[in-house]
Amino acid sequence: MPDILSLLQCLLPQINATTMRQFNQIILAMLAMSGRVTMLGISRWAGVGGSYRTILRFFQTVIPWATLFWLFFRKHLFGANEVYLLAGDEVVVSKSGKKTYGLDRFFSSLVSRPILGLSFFTLSLVSVEQRHSFPIQVEQVIKSDVENRAAASCQ
Repeated sequence: MPDILSLLQCLLPQINATTMRQFNQIILAMLAMSGRVTMLGISRWAGVGGSYRTILRFFQTVIPWATLFWLFFRKHLFGANEVYLLAGDEVVVSKSGKKTYGLDRFFSSLVSRPILGLSFFTLSLVSVEQRHSFPIQVEQVIKSDVENRAAASCQ
């Protein structure tokens, strides 16, 4: 597993050492755990220095994810002679409950109707030769009040 963590050293210019240390603990815990991944579960698997408060602090930290994805791609995945396409796609994940941030009704093409869930938009670089997609930015789609009122009036 130390080999996995050495791959992240290229991210140090963009995030501080404390955040990197927390990130390392969370990665190791998530790779070791099975079943549902929750903050409490991560803290239980993280061991020394991975308390629940530490996990909370990490998830409350503002991290420039798009920059980190780009740095990682440039350092470890980029092929100078390859052709890449920029592609965007929105995915809807079904989710039940009432208190999840961003929970709303989104159109799912798999079931051909709106479903209760979360929606994410991803920009990826797609390698034409390798036929692999490398996500560069992932954003949760949050409907505005205007969109919710418009959808309610159409029903």
